[in-house]
Amino acid sequence: MAKQAPQSDPAQDAPRVSAPQHAAAGLPAVGHSLRMAAEQMGARRTLSTLLKVNQPDGFDCPGCAWPEPGKTHTAEFCENGAKAVAEEATERRIRAEFFAAHPVAELAGRSGYWLGQQGRLTGPMLLDEGATHYTPVSWDDAFALIAEELRALDTPDGAAFYTSGRTSNEAAFAYQLLARRLGTNNLPDCSNMCHESSGSALTETLGVGKGSVSLQDLYQADLIIVAGQNPGTNHPRMLSALERAKRAGAAIVSVNPLPEAGLERFKNPQQARGLVGHGTKLTDLFLQIRLGGDLALFRALNQLILDADGVDRAFVDEHCHGFDEFAAEARRTTREEVLAATGLPWAQIEELGRLVLASKKVIVCWAMGLTQHKHSVPTIREVVNFLLLRGNVGRPGAGVCPVRGHSNVQGDRTMGIFERPSTAFLDALGKEFGFEPPREHGLDAVDTIRAMRDGKVGVFFAMGGNFVAATPDTDVTEAAMRRCRLTVHVSTKLNRSHVVTGARALILPTLGRTDRDVTARGAQFVSVEDSMGQVHSSRGGLRPPAPGLLSEVAIVCRLARAVLGPRDTVPWEDFAADYDTVRDRIARVVPGFEDYNDRVRRPGGFTLPHGPRDSRTFPTATGKANFTVNPLTAPEVPPGRLLLQTIRSHDQYNTTVYGLDDRYRGIRGGRRVVLVNPEDAAGFGLADGAYVDLVGEWKDGVERRAPHFRVVHYPVARGGAAAYYPETNVLVPLDSTADISNTPTSKAVVIRFEPDSGAEV
Repeated sequence: MAKQAPQSDPAQDAPRVSAPQHAAAGLPAVGHSLRMAAEQMGARRTLSTLLKVNQPDGFDCPGCAWPEPGKTHTAEFCENGAKAVAEEATERRIRAEFFAAHPVAELAGRSGYWLGQQGRLTGPMLLDEGATHYTPVSWDDAFALIAEELRALDTPDGAAFYTSGRTSNEAAFAYQLLARRLGTNNLPDCSNMCHESSGSALTETLGVGKGSVSLQDLYQADLIIVAGQNPGTNHPRMLSALERAKRAGAAIVSVNPLPEAGLERFKNPQQARGLVGHGTKLTDLFLQIRLGGDLALFRALNQLILDADGVDRAFVDEHCHGFDEFAAEARRTTREEVLAATGLPWAQIEELGRLVLASKKVIVCWAMGLTQHKHSVPTIREVVNFLLLRGNVGRPGAGVCPVRGHSNVQGDRTMGIFERPSTAFLDALGKEFGFEPPREHGLDAVDTIRAMRDGKVGVFFAMGGNFVAATPDTDVTEAAMRRCRLTVHVSTKLNRSHVVTGARALILPTLGRTDRDVTARGAQFVSVEDSMGQVHSSRGGLRPPAPGLLSEVAIVCRLARAVLGPRDTVPWEDFAADYDTVRDRIARVVPGFEDYNDRVRRPGGFTLPHGPRDSRTFPTATGKANFTVNPLTAPEVPPGRLLLQTIRSHDQYNTTVYGLDDRYRGIRGGRRVVLVNPEDAAGFGLADGAYVDLVGEWKDGVERRAPHFRVVHYPVARGGAAAYYPETNVLVPLDSTADISNTPTSKAVVIRFEPDSGAEV
């Protein structure tokens, strides 16, 4: 039987700390998965539900976007996938009585963990202007209220339509169509805060803003470099692919400011040696780089390739542009600059250089550790330079591998969730639906916050996610949200964004991935795109948590009809009743989706075309793969300060907190901890277990404070520190963003320590 939701917030004032672990998964992961799943779902529901995760006839995990292998295992899920499924498939329910008992002001004082533990939302709720409590509202009245507020705007650009990466292809396509029929490109999404830097760099250099590798490429690689990524927590099923690559002979190099258990050793719970043996050692070489030093590292590797005459001249001459300018800049970089930026011994860099020169097939994987710096786009461009030099794009076993976080964040972008859509996409959309889409670029996530703060956006609509907790500069973001006339959230669970509201607010509950979706025309399914461009179907099988819940597709279509009126020519009612009709339109608008309805029904779905990977064709401005010139830069940290990176705990997925432990790092029972190198801590006179306030410093002079954090002596690279988000998002300045991509610099926050203020948390 499932456990009841907690009545009070658990105390987090005295987290227990032990030594970090050096291996991931194994029996502890199995036990932890099953325990947390049973607490939410009960034993019988746990078994029947988990056996459908990532199966051809089941549903796509609502967690990360890691792809499924061609032949799925009976238990094709990881520990954190099981937690994600349990959170959604929970038997706990939030009904109208809950909101009657808890004023919004009280809920705003609760932790995100407590809010999320209360269960699934079951009916539309309205917080009216001046009200203290959410109250029930009918679907028709909710849509009418949103339509009223949208029509009252001076311009369609007074609304912003945010998307979380959980949204299906079908819902995302309908959603962007609604926004553009209304007349705006204000379509911020969660990618703006994570892999926007990857998309910007890859589009410029290769012509496609996505990764170029498949699972088969990983299995065939000679060398895999994993930089700025913690797959053991954030993409655990990736460890199985790395293990298979390792057993096939690949060398694995990890580049990160923190050692991470999942990259040290993997105890595969699907194999006997993982359950009772020592598992598989994954990392052959660990480079504990300083925060933000990755550009300098790849520049040094590029120098070593040039000096060793290791360039694939045939590939470069035929397929690349800008080599001479790049090479000249690379050769100007000094060893002293590289060592200062990376903090690495030169001998380690040379060791990696020898591995590179001995490898014919090289893949570079990365995540937020590379994408959330001011110089993230140049860093990823330098990674591309590194791969181009030896022809490691467009051949088996080689390429770029940005590892996406949320399960359909890549698919949402493919469907048109983008504030800066291409002319080709808008032309195709307009032709298909007989209208002229807006051409002016819209607002991304950071610019949306600025616009709300400045009174330029008055209606904020979120399709999933937890915008307030996911974004930077918490105090500024929450004040901006409260300036809106109306805030609307389509959600499965309660979160912080529901209690930081505009003058009026709506919560619209929706079906989840695990739920059956049945319309008047029969059972429906949705589709998603994984991190490697594979599109496949997803079918939930559980009874919805309440009668009358609408799918995301139905919510978008009913809202569109209410807003755009009966004369709008888009067949919104057909879309809501039969998702095949949405997919037929996608097939005519989005390249690569021809025969969508037929191909998505095949086991495993289909792979989208990718010119650089498939045929070494590069749809860039030059028609070739572009080498780029990237001035060497790295974060500068004043004396007496550290550079903070925000990270996830192991009991966390994005802003969803499943529990209060970070098992692999040895943290239990609390989240307000800051990981500091013991030598740095000694320099500040901070003992392990001391409590401090973290104070951010930036050029605007504004004090940003995160109070009452326990110091944990931890093997972090010197000069850096780490702490969990969303608790430390308050320290990330809204205007501190990556060049070009405008992504918040959450991996490069200058902080100082001040005495513990004793503030209650």
